[in-house]
Amino acid sequence: MTTRIPALRGITAFTLLATLGATAFGQAPPAAPAGPDTPGTGPYPAMKEADASLPDHVVYRPANIGAMGKQKLGVVAWGNGGCSDDAASTRFHLLELASHGYLVIASGKILSGPGAPPRPAPAAAPNAAPPGPPPAGQPRVLPPPKTTAAQLTQAIDWALKENGRSGSPYQGRIDPKAIAVSGFSCGGVQAIATAKDPRVATAVFQNTGLFDAGGNTMPGMDVPKEALKDIHTPVIYILGGEKDIAYKNGMDDFQRINHVPVATANIDKGHGGTYFEPNGGAAAQVAVAWLQWQLRGDAKAKAMFVGKDCGLCKDPQWKLEKKKIP
Repeated sequence: MTTRIPALRGITAFTLLATLGATAFGQAPPAAPAGPDTPGTGPYPAMKEADASLPDHVVYRPANIGAMGKQKLGVVAWGNGGCSDDAASTRFHLLELASHGYLVIASGKILSGPGAPPRPAPAAAPNAAPPGPPPAGQPRVLPPPKTTAAQLTQAIDWALKENGRSGSPYQGRIDPKAIAVSGFSCGGVQAIATAKDPRVATAVFQNTGLFDAGGNTMPGMDVPKEALKDIHTPVIYILGGEKDIAYKNGMDDFQRINHVPVATANIDKGHGGTYFEPNGGAAAQVAVAWLQWQLRGDAKAKAMFVGKDCGLCKDPQWKLEKKKIP
């Protein structure tokens, strides 16, 4: 399968590729820095694992689910940056979410960090020219994505099945009304495509946004703006400010969504956000607060977003915009 990339909103596809290093277009994003997994800052230290009953996914969860007592797990289905199959590429962020009592399920396998198999260095072709724009009139060709939006649906299906399966460590421990979709960049587009699922109660779209109709046929990114009409829950876009290559598309999505509560939270970090900072950085804290408010009705978390004196409203590193939210 090959894909043609047109010019996009005044930016050529080659400029996008040069800026992102192809991260958003089906190739692997930077992996989290080397070092041990972090347990997160929430009350339930988290871990990650592959589960044989859910191939091509990695599960992030509280290490001791029993410590949650009567508190049930929420579920977050996650799409990776670049629609890559490295489910550990944003492990600090995902472990942080899990430490607050969430079952976070990322598409792919553990391909970086602890538990990853050795990766041979790619062999460079002798005297290979550095990548450059294609000849005039020739399209840039990109490979298909390594994961799909269908894997987010598979993650939700699996979690709910495990909730009812006798002998499962998750039996009776998952709240079926506390399901979210989320993702980074191309994975955020996967989350947008999955947000129409009636089981989804909220969504967190990070460093992402849809392309205008007729403009984009890039692998993994070919979700039309019309898909925004299918969103039926409150949503937030967490973006990296004007330096974020997804900023214009994400803010355009925000302007178009008028039928459900929607917010955008911008921090001046660019497209890479704060994923690779300890415990996922500031953006992870905003994502956690949104989930806690929307899925658990947490009043302290709600105060981060609601009212003119809300937490993000007073935080100088953030710019919050919202509609249908007080």
